[in-house]
Amino acid sequence: MNAAKSIVLIGMMGAGKSSVGRSLQRRTGLARLDIDEIVAAEFGMPIAQIFQNRGEEKFRGAETKVLRKLSPDRPAIIVTGGGTVLRPQNVNLLKGLGTVVWLTADEATLFERASRRNDRPLLQKGNPRAVFSKLFRERELTYAAASDLCVDTSRKTHDEVAEAILNKLEEFTALQQ
Repeated sequence: MNAAKSIVLIGMMGAGKSSVGRSLQRRTGLARLDIDEIVAAEFGMPIAQIFQNRGEEKFRGAETKVLRKLSPDRPAIIVTGGGTVLRPQNVNLLKGLGTVVWLTADEATLFERASRRNDRPLLQKGNPRAVFSKLFRERELTYAAASDLCVDTSRKTHDEVAEAILNKLEEFTALQQ
């Protein structure tokens, strides 16, 4: 694997980006940079509160600022929020940082996982299932276009997903040489 590249995780809420990021961190020894955690720390409040108090647009702007500060010369595991790829400039920044890996699963699995936590601002609406379904359909093509590799997480543990990513990265890197 090219040591000078980061592993960038994208995908819907519930895909397992944060957990897989921690597993990759343990396996590679690379730093893990969770964009949501960094933005929350900068605002001094949880993501749901940022959405509520400042709005999604303010949050997305902060997300872009954080991505701009990341260095392509410092390889890391970069964990993005589900909506990070909605801004084309973010996709360009992510691609400049490393290999973009789309963690996916079937819609029902993603919704079930995302619903386990009560801190998803975009699901705090009248019909969370319908909202999720709409987001899933709207974002699927964007994730596909932004990613270099895709790993289905539906029936895998976080460690199995991390292993699959590292194996695919080896193949991907070999093809690019």
